[in-house]
Amino acid sequence: MPNTFIRRRGTIAVAAVALATAAVCGGQAASAATSSEPVSTPVTISTPDGLLMSYIVNARIANPGQTRLVETAVKAAGGVVVQSWPQIGVVVAHSKVATFRTDVVAKGGNAVESVGASRTVAVTEGTPEAAGATWGRGASGYMKGAKKAWNGDVEADTTPADGTDPREAEQWDMKMIKADQAHAITDGSRNVLVGVLDSGIDADHPDLVANLDVANSVNCSDAGRPSTTGWEPTTSDHGTHVAGTIAAARNKVGIVGVAPNVRIASVKVVNDDGFIYPEYAVCGFVEAGLKHMDVTNNSYYVDPFEFYCEDQPDQYAAKEAVRRAVTWSTKQGVVHAAAAGNSARDLSDKSSFLDETSPDDQPTSAGYVKRTLNSGCEDIPTELDGVVTVSSMQRFPAGTMDSRLSSFSNRGLGKIDVAAPGSSILSTVVANNGYGTKSGTSMASPHVAGVLALMKSVHPTWTPTQMIEKLRQQADDKACGTTTGSGRLCVGPIENNSFFGEGVVDALDAVS
Repeated sequence: MPNTFIRRRGTIAVAAVALATAAVCGGQAASAATSSEPVSTPVTISTPDGLLMSYIVNARIANPGQTRLVETAVKAAGGVVVQSWPQIGVVVAHSKVATFRTDVVAKGGNAVESVGASRTVAVTEGTPEAAGATWGRGASGYMKGAKKAWNGDVEADTTPADGTDPREAEQWDMKMIKADQAHAITDGSRNVLVGVLDSGIDADHPDLVANLDVANSVNCSDAGRPSTTGWEPTTSDHGTHVAGTIAAARNKVGIVGVAPNVRIASVKVVNDDGFIYPEYAVCGFVEAGLKHMDVTNNSYYVDPFEFYCEDQPDQYAAKEAVRRAVTWSTKQGVVHAAAAGNSARDLSDKSSFLDETSPDDQPTSAGYVKRTLNSGCEDIPTELDGVVTVSSMQRFPAGTMDSRLSSFSNRGLGKIDVAAPGSSILSTVVANNGYGTKSGTSMASPHVAGVLALMKSVHPTWTPTQMIEKLRQQADDKACGTTTGSGRLCVGPIENNSFFGEGVVDALDAVS
């Protein structure tokens, strides 16, 4: 099944390598877990002759010269360079040659660090006719600052007498993170740009259009090539819902986002079948860095594996490429928030459960492999270094401002940074330019992205490291409590525990 954000990262309530042949060059095997742990269960990715497959090839050194050597090796091995990112030494390639992985290592020699298939099924997007000529460097010359004016008819002005937006009173989540109090200080700065790495943003929604930065929006779902077209939603309104939580405008219409005056860019990393393949995510993170975005939200995990294991060569290569992209964009000044996941798992103990839903791009669930995991298996991007991992809370008891961990939310001591509301969140949807509720850690993460955007608005010189440090320090401590909602064990002190990390994200402190 595709990663439609339903089972883990996405809406819970509403949206009702072959080890013998996958090469890791240079005499270095992909790093495994500690010797006391078992190896993860192998997943064979079959690549017969004639089947067009997508591959990630990582250069040993991330620079233009080494990347060009990798490009040359790809072509010599019977592949096509679809996209090249010399900033991080990553090349996306397509090939119909069964032995492409071993051949590219043989042709590239010491230039190739790792190579792996990025999915378990054939490519459906198509391959450029000319290898690398048009797409080769990923450099984007898009201008910043432009925004699209909304010329449609707004709904009738039913703004309450106190000046709030019509449905703002329903947004209990904003009160829980003190966003309503933060707005008395600032609604955010127009200089701040948030990239929504997701399924696209509705370009004419009245609550989003004023803040949508069309010039910096990009589509990465065409085989991992960046395009200025196709970034609007096609089969999912998930990204539109996420965008509303971050930055729905204060405009006497609908709702208000956490940071209602910052700009948002649609970075589409979801294809029409609901998959977010590694090359899409790599494109999204690199484009965020190239466009000098300040914050990204990532309410997804990278398909086709819920957990990428470093002792499996195909998975290692994909994970390494995404890790490089995250690290490089962070160095460009981008701070990343990500959903912890909706599998109700303890991310700190991978040996305590099996992954039974990977690889999820198989035609039916019969293709899933029941996988034993180890500590080298991670949910990406949320478990990568430098990414803010967000768990989800629900109101409990109902109708109050008390809360507990959402029943679906992943957890883990030392894995969760902060928590935010994620159950029954009201936000923007595509249908009728309207509003709807969705649940998932997908809905929790954009609250944190919005708070980071407010923080950047009042502290424009802060680095991603400083912002994450302050976000964690300012979070309101939340004890495990006696009611978990599912009988799961919460461990750790009030200051930092497995359910809520450092605590509930605090928008007021972020701008005070």
